[in-house]
Amino acid sequence: EKLLYTCFLLLVGLGYLMATSYLYVTHQMNDGKPGLSISDVADSYYGNRSGTRLEAAIRGSMAGNISIEDRDLMVAWLKDGAGEDHFEHEIKPILQKTCLNCHVQSSGMNLPDFSTYAGLHKFAEVDTGMSMASLLKLSHIHLFGISLLLFMLGGIFIQSEVNVIFKRFLVVSPMLAVFVDVASWFMTKMDSNYAIIVIVAGGLLGMSMALQILISLFQIWTLKRPLR
Repeated sequence: EKLLYTCFLLLVGLGYLMATSYLYVTHQMNDGKPGLSISDVADSYYGNRSGTRLEAAIRGSMAGNISIEDRDLMVAWLKDGAGEDHFEHEIKPILQKTCLNCHVQSSGMNLPDFSTYAGLHKFAEVDTGMSMASLLKLSHIHLFGISLLLFMLGGIFIQSEVNVIFKRFLVVSPMLAVFVDVASWFMTKMDSNYAIIVIVAGGLLGMSMALQILISLFQIWTLKRPLR
């Protein structure tokens, strides 16, 4: 039983670290600057209303897939109105080098098709952040998946020998953090100033999970009597 609980707790902790690393890597260049900031989070949900979705992508999460020269050429094209007359001779060759391995219908991936001007032009419009459909999809996945994970994690933690009030706080706080986190996505979609709530809620979730895991592991292997 100890080994079962230990393996589960370690895998949950590792999974959370991987998820956090993924969020850092995919969001940290949204504002064009290294490091994760409130602006990066705001740009993900509210968007960069002064630019386009394509510009946000090639300056942010996709920056590593395109050279600076090609990126600057595409940005100049976008700011010049993203006209179709320059697409075939100037922009499409760049796409063939950088994007069309994945962003093409024949790839079989569920990604936008950038092989035509019409397909690309949808993303040459003002960046309004994540779509409402994407937010709803992401929200129900998080609410179902993380709540189930927290239920199992909490089921192990409540057997620990700690102060009752502290135990109740650690059991409830991650559940509350998930709710606030998801709600703040929609709030940030409407107003970028709410991005700080996304970060605070995520931090509370991570802290609560870490404490539950560490306390549980410590007591599993140090208590002289078995957990209740």
